[in-house]
Amino acid sequence: MSKVNILIVEDDASLAEVLDYNLSQEGYETQVARDGQQGLREVRLRCPDLVILDLMLPLIDGLEVCRLLRADPATQDLLVLMLTARSEEVDQIVGFSVGADDYVTKPFSVKVLLQRINALLRRKEKGSGDRDVVVSQGILVDRRRHRATVGDRPIDLTPSEFALLSTFVRQPGRAFSRAELIDAALGEDTIVLERTIDVHIRALRKKMGPHAELIQTVRGIGYRFRDPADVVAM
Repeated sequence: MSKVNILIVEDDASLAEVLDYNLSQEGYETQVARDGQQGLREVRLRCPDLVILDLMLPLIDGLEVCRLLRADPATQDLLVLMLTARSEEVDQIVGFSVGADDYVTKPFSVKVLLQRINALLRRKEKGSGDRDVVVSQGILVDRRRHRATVGDRPIDLTPSEFALLSTFVRQPGRAFSRAELIDAALGEDTIVLERTIDVHIRALRKKMGPHAELIQTVRGIGYRFRDPADVVAM
């Protein structure tokens, strides 16, 4: 069973470290972004299950990040728990008005925050069913069961190959750079040559058989998963 993935978007390094540590101890998979722009980039790359989003962020503030997430069909159902040092009722109303699922004011106890996160995840699980299962153009990716099928045929993938396929299928049509794919498949702290990702792509394509053409090379950038709309337009 795959871990629940939580993205922490917080510019206070000490608080981000505390949250990262405690959530990891609870069994969650975590990433940290230090400003709103990086937060949006990580959301679109990693498709987390929940975002802990600080209100006051550099570059793009939390309210605008939340608006942008809700305006994008790919992220409109993403769980967003907003953090802020403010406690006035009007700020909570504004936070909810742009689509936050919950709102916690600083200072807070980590125990209370974990309870709120668990409640959000339980509520989402009851209402979303197979949200971890994505199907596109004959490819099925089930993150919860760590299972992938091509047509009706299950394929045996390494963790890196599975992470790549999941990243592609969830955002068809989007061009990913090799650096982004390294982050998605191998982790953001991994130091390897960008061409290393080409080896993983070749192996993944081989296992996909006739469906290998769905992973398209974008010259000068990297790769993308074919957009279904391109097929209709042909």
